[in-house]
Formats: sequence, structure tokens, C-alpha cells
Amino acid sequence: MISVEGLKVEFGIKPLFDGASFVINDRDRIALVGKNGAGKSTMLKILCGQQKPTAGTVSVPNDTKIGYLPQVMILQDNTTVKEEAQKAFADNTRMKERLDKMNQELAERTDYESESYLALIEKYTTEHERYMMMGAENYEAEIERTLVGLGFERSDFDRPTSEFSGGWRMRIELAKILLQKPDVLLLDEPTNHLDIESIQWLEQFLAQSSSAVVLVSHDRAFINNVSNRTLEISCGKVIDYKVKYDEYVVLRKERREQQLRAYENQQKEVADMKAFIERFRYQATKAVQVQQKVKQLEKIVPIEIDDVDNSAMHLKFPPCLRSGDYPIICDEVRKDYGAHTVFDHVTLTIKRGEKVAFVGKNGEGKSTLVKCIMGEIPFTGELKVGHNIQIGYFAQNQAQLLDENLTVFQTIDYVAKGEIRLKINDILGAFMFGGEESDKKVKVLSGGERSRLAMIRLLLEPVNLLILDEPTNHLDMPSKDVLKEAIKAFDGTAIIVSHDREFLDGLVTKVYEFGGGKVREHLGGIYDFLRSKKISDLNQLGSQPQVMAAAKPAAKNTATTTSSASPSTTPEGEAVLQKTLSYAERKEQQKRKNRVEKSVKQSETKIEQMEQRLKELDELLMVPENAADMTLVTEYTSIKRSLDEEVERWEKLSEELDTFTL
Repeated sequence: MISVEGLKVEFGIKPLFDGASFVINDRDRIALVGKNGAGKSTMLKILCGQQKPTAGTVSVPNDTKIGYLPQVMILQDNTTVKEEAQKAFADNTRMKERLDKMNQELAERTDYESESYLALIEKYTTEHERYMMMGAENYEAEIERTLVGLGFERSDFDRPTSEFSGGWRMRIELAKILLQKPDVLLLDEPTNHLDIESIQWLEQFLAQSSSAVVLVSHDRAFINNVSNRTLEISCGKVIDYKVKYDEYVVLRKERREQQLRAYENQQKEVADMKAFIERFRYQATKAVQVQQKVKQLEKIVPIEIDDVDNSAMHLKFPPCLRSGDYPIICDEVRKDYGAHTVFDHVTLTIKRGEKVAFVGKNGEGKSTLVKCIMGEIPFTGELKVGHNIQIGYFAQNQAQLLDENLTVFQTIDYVAKGEIRLKINDILGAFMFGGEESDKKVKVLSGGERSRLAMIRLLLEPVNLLILDEPTNHLDMPSKDVLKEAIKAFDGTAIIVSHDREFLDGLVTKVYEFGGGKVREHLGGIYDFLRSKKISDLNQLGSQPQVMAAAKPAAKNTATTTSSASPSTTPEGEAVLQKTLSYAERKEQQKRKNRVEKSVKQSETKIEQMEQRLKELDELLMVPENAADMTLVTEYTSIKRSLDEEVERWEKLSEELDTFTL
């Protein structure tokens, strides 16, 4: 689909990358990875034609449509959310105008037997078929489904885009790109402004999309769930791994070990040659051998390896005062903005040493409750901050509080105490401030770089309550690992507001879900929370426990009544009755389970047959003479629709099967 050959990009003396060659094929799901500054965003700009390489070629077929989502873009403010999303269908509108014009011409002409008339009919038929395949004018439902999937309420559709924050407006741009159904999707950090539910929806969308995808993301779970191929930019080269991200990590580790061995062997060989040259430089009898060694030395191409390996990098928070047993207690806390209630009846207790997550859609009050805890905004109800609490708070505006006249190194040196001062350069390297970067003034740093620097400062301050609001947005994966390990080893209490599932996994033991003006507590890790949400399929999590609790006494009373009416009132009689009922229940449950298992197998067979037929049709439609065969196109569309429905049915049956416990 897109062919890249011998690509080279230079911004200074050393090329960003050189000799990059690869092909993007249909249905590829490519994770583009590498350190910050390796050239990932530059590569995406070159692929979409926004930037020209120093050398090399990018070949894109004329009929290939590319959709590109940059990290930052200029957004429009003069339309509503729905009107902005409808711009994705501008091609449909233009095609409809062309069809109307051709239809009018066909109605007016009378030269029915002429070649030009027949050619016009053929052109009209082809365009009309394409128009119908693009969805014709039935795109309203598609717009609604996409906007809701990305977190918008239906009541938001007619609101002006100017009322939304930058993050929400970026979601509108993402919706427009997805609705255009491009052949190739280039996405640069698409999850930075999405919550967990929207990220999961985007995962499913990309999995079902027929587009090829090239993705840059620091969300490990997202990138692993989406990718089936990984392109790594390392040491100025592009290395192609035909595997998903998790498998790439393993292969990359093996490859780096091979690089290290090869590098060590080469260094030994070079040292031996230099020693030989130095030893026999002035002996006439060895002049020929010395010259040979000099020429061999000149021809050696140095083996490059990654200059920094953060695999063994560890940070630990400095010792701090022991806090009270309950750092945070909320009792009937409520927050209103005018007539809008963000949340009410918030009652929760966070114990010393707990690591908890605040999750939920954007705008549901996660950061608002954090600000209440910090005392930054007024609220009603009672909120107690425990005894001896020292809070370390990270939010996006923390980066703006740094002294702009200091260098990166000085900023950290001023807060580092004790032995940690000896490791400042290592710490800065772990957060991508290695080498000359540490001498930069804060005032020349980008917003993302300032956020990382503020995070390092926080890691070095003696606190016993950490409150982190979206701490991973500007961190790459190695830096996130360093931060995660530091928080896991932290003796104090941590509240983490994040949508990054991989970062939260294994880190938190309790999840507070914000939604519908309520805050609900879920015990367990982030994936326990997500699994329970998917299985229960409730609109409002938290209502299930109360329903179950109410049902238990009723069941007990019923059992008592039955027992009193029965002649088997002895303990032995009750035991026999319970055993009989238990056996009957198990037998009935086994029957239901067998029926569901049979349905699952039948569904899997249907899916396999439909996928096989789609593969055959794909091959047929790739033949030029079959491209306009509407019988094949109609069959393909019909089977694809049936396949989506059958997959959805299979998922529901599988979930039902998982509920049986025999």
C-alpha cells in the first residue's frame, strides 16, 4: 500500500535515521516505537506528506486515502460538535453532487446508442455503486456511534466546539478521521486525551477496521492490544519486527544482547589490531602486515548499540514521617459548579499505605475531588486530611511552577538530598534528560519536557501522600516503568488519577469509579474492576452489591417458611433436603451449560466459514476485472455484516459460559 525506500532525515550533523526501508500492507497494525526524539512523529509526518525527507522515496498509490492525527493541531471554533463531525463526509456530498449532475445529463440526452452515452451510463453506475458502498447518506448513525464511543453524550452534539477543552476537541478530530474510513490511519499518541472506556472502544474499532494502522503511543496495553507488527527506530535505523508489541520486547532484548556481544568482540578485535600496529610500527620486516592491519582497521564499521539501558534503573522515594492511619476521610462531600453538580454523597476512607486509582470518563470529577483534597476549591460536606500528612502533588500546572532560569540539572540538584545526589545524571537519563539535555534551561523546554522534570522533582521530595493526576501523559515506556517501580516501593499512600491500564496494573489495590455524580469503591486491581464491569453489564456499577445484599434476607426467610411447613423439620431431614436441592440445581445448571457450550461451538464454526469465504472474496475482488462485479461486492458486504453480528453473539455466549461454576 505504502512503500518506503532508503529514507533519510537530517536535522543536524547526525541523521535522525538513514536507509529506512519498509512496506505498509493492507490490514497492518504497526506500532512505531523508539525513544523520545528518535523520529517517530517525524516518520508519521513524512508518511502523510507533510514533511519531505532529506533523501529516499515514499510511494503512495493515487487512490490511497491517508488519515493523520498529530499530537497537536489547529482546531475550529465556529461549529457544533455534530457539524464538525459531518465534515468527514464532505467526499460523500461532493460525490452526490456529481451523481445528480450526471443523472440530469442522462435525462436530457436522447442519443441512447452513442458511445459517449453508454460511457456516461457506465461511469454513473460505477460512481453510484461506490457512493452506496461509502454509506450514501445514512451516516447519521455512524457519527453518533463514533462520538458516543469516544465519550461524548448525545446532549453534547449541538454544543459549540468552543465550549470544550483542548482534549475533547482533539477527540472530535479523531472522530472525523475515523469516520472518513481512510486506507491508512496514522495516529500520534491518540490515547493522551481519552479515558479508559474510550480507549477500549478505540481498540475494538481499530481491530474491526479494514484500514492499515501506524500507531505511536506510550500506552503499553493499548499498543499491544492493537498491534500485529512493530517498527523500531533505534540508532538511526528502522528495524522491522513482524510481531505485536509484547513479543517485540522479548525479541528486542535478545537482539540487544547479540549487539552487545558483537560490540565487545569488535572492540577486542580493534584493540588487538591497534596493539599489533603499535608494536611493529617501526620494524621493516613487519611493514606489510602493519599496513594490512591499518587498512583493515579503516574498513571496520563500528557496531552501534543503544547508548542508555534503563532496565536496571531504580528510584526510591526518600524516607518520610509516618502519617496517621487514615490520610484521607470524606463524608458526604459534594461539589457544585453553579447549577451543575459534579458529585455528591462522596463517602470514602483511604488507609495508610494504600495505593488507589481514580478512574472514570473525563469531566466526571476525578481532578475536582483531588483539588478538594488539596484545599484548592471550596466544597460542602466533611473532608479530613490525616495527622502528619506531607502531600506530594503532581498535576499538569506543576510544570509551570518551575524556575525558568535554572538548568535541568540545577532544578534537580536543589531538591536531591544525601546519596541520591550521586545518581542525578542516571535519574535524568532515565527520564530522557541525558548528556547535553541536562544543561538546557527550563525556559527552552517543551510542555512535555517540563512535566517530566516536575515528575523527577516529586520523586526526590520526602512525602507520605502522593497525589498524581495523569502522571504518564508525557512519559515514554522506560520512564513509566521507573516511576511505577518507585511508587510500588513507596512506603506511603498514593492516589493516582490515570487512564493508563498497564501503568495501574499491579500498582493499585482499590479503584474508585467516578460517574453519574457518584463515586463507587471497587476492591481489587484495575483489571479486576474492568472484568467485573464487563461481566455485570450494569449502567451504574455499585448497584449490584446492594441488590444482592437485599436479596439474601428474603431467601433466608423463604427457606425458613418452607422448613416449618415440611414434615422434615429435623437437622437430618434438612440436610437431606438441601442435598437433594443441590443435586437438582447442579443437574439443571449442567444442562444449561451444555446448551451454551453447543451454541458457542456452532457460532465458532459459522465464524470460521464466513471468514474463509471473505478471504476467497478478497482474492476475487483483487483481480481487476472483478473489481466492479456488484454480485461479489454485495456478497462481501452481506457476509461482513453477518460476521460482525455473529462475533457479537459469540462474545455474549462466551461471557454467559464464563458465569457457570460447577
